[in-house]
Amino acid sequence: MDDLIYLYGLIPSDEADHQSFPSFKGFDGEKNIYTIPAGDVTAVVCRLDSEQFSEEAIKDKIDNDMEWLQEKAFHHHETVTALYKSFTIIPLKFCTIYKSEESLKQTIEASGPKISETLQSLKGNEEWNVKIYSDDPVLKKKVGETHPAVEAKMQEISVLPKGRQFFEKKKIDKLIEDELENEKNRVCEQLHEQLKHYALHAAIKKNWNKDVTGLKENMAWNSVFLLQSEKVETFLEEMKQADEKLGGTGWRIEATGPWPAYHFSSF
Repeated sequence: MDDLIYLYGLIPSDEADHQSFPSFKGFDGEKNIYTIPAGDVTAVVCRLDSEQFSEEAIKDKIDNDMEWLQEKAFHHHETVTALYKSFTIIPLKFCTIYKSEESLKQTIEASGPKISETLQSLKGNEEWNVKIYSDDPVLKKKVGETHPAVEAKMQEISVLPKGRQFFEKKKIDKLIEDELENEKNRVCEQLHEQLKHYALHAAIKKNWNKDVTGLKENMAWNSVFLLQSEKVETFLEEMKQADEKLGGTGWRIEATGPWPAYHFSSF
């Protein structure tokens, strides 16, 4: 059977023609990565044995072999990141595989205008990720001590009999929890809108839990921004000032990048 084609990303052919292509080992760790020209677009690929890397075999590895999954996912990310340093690239998702070079070319040709438009939109731009972390016990204490709604409720129950106060304080605990979430959303949304002014595009991603981050803080916000390269410094300075303003109050803001534009180059 013919080999399968593993697709890492798509780059402009004029860049592929005028820059030396780095030498990388492919997904199987043996065959080299190479390029397939398809008009104005060049695909960065490697060959895979069709039996060893069949759809069923890969699904089994993903479901049952975490070490394999981590190794291969890291390989994909590192390869795409290395390509991004030299080329404008539409990065493809992990394990994007075609049955043949011909089927890949047909897909590229069918989506040609969209691919060219996307590559043009990415040229000279960078993807940055901003995560906002909250120390909830610190923030909860602050809300309990300073929030007007909580303060009003505390005054209301202070004149009640002791038995009633016990049950009303349970309601206060719920009120504090609700106001804490409101405060977290307010701060995060405000900063997101503030940073959006510097971006061509922005998107909100799913928060990671503590099992993934390994941190004691909760991830309260997770967003990505596509920035013109010349605006990155101003964007990061704005974020730094926001972090300093919130510093010591239970908040921490973290920016990472630039990354290949996974979130702004759907193909």
